[in-house]
Amino acid sequence: MKLAFRTITSMVALIIVLSSVALASANGTGGVSGPAFYVDGVLYRTVGTPTDFSGTGAPDHSYDTIYAIAGQPNVAEAGPGQQGFDGGRWMVRPVTFNDYEAALVAHDANGSGDFDSNEEVESALMDNGQSGAVLGEVVRSFLCPVIKVPRSQQ
Repeated sequence: MKLAFRTITSMVALIIVLSSVALASANGTGGVSGPAFYVDGVLYRTVGTPTDFSGTGAPDHSYDTIYAIAGQPNVAEAGPGQQGFDGGRWMVRPVTFNDYEAALVAHDANGSGDFDSNEEVESALMDNGQSGAVLGEVVRSFLCPVIKVPRSQQ
């Protein structure tokens, strides 16, 4: 039962990620998205591009991870100005929580009500209990810019 729930949750996260990228790409050049993901508690948006680096053989270390989390903005492991930021080359990996609410209580370090940093997501991924999470396989690799959402639009 838990495995079936995790599979369904992973598929929902994948659909959300691919739908938002496809919706932005449908506007020809992509169009600027609304708030799409967090980097260290700060919301960013992007421009959907038709790039697809899947199957290119590029090493994983040349990408930053976007953790796809159903029901809230995704979380990026790095962003502009941070050491190790790969300039907008992303690989998307779904995160499935054993119990999202329990995980949030246990791992939302800043009390924001969302997972909004790489550290919070990684903390949940290291937790093998009810408040833990499981990281799925890479579902997409692509290039897109990272644009900070102005405070007035958050």
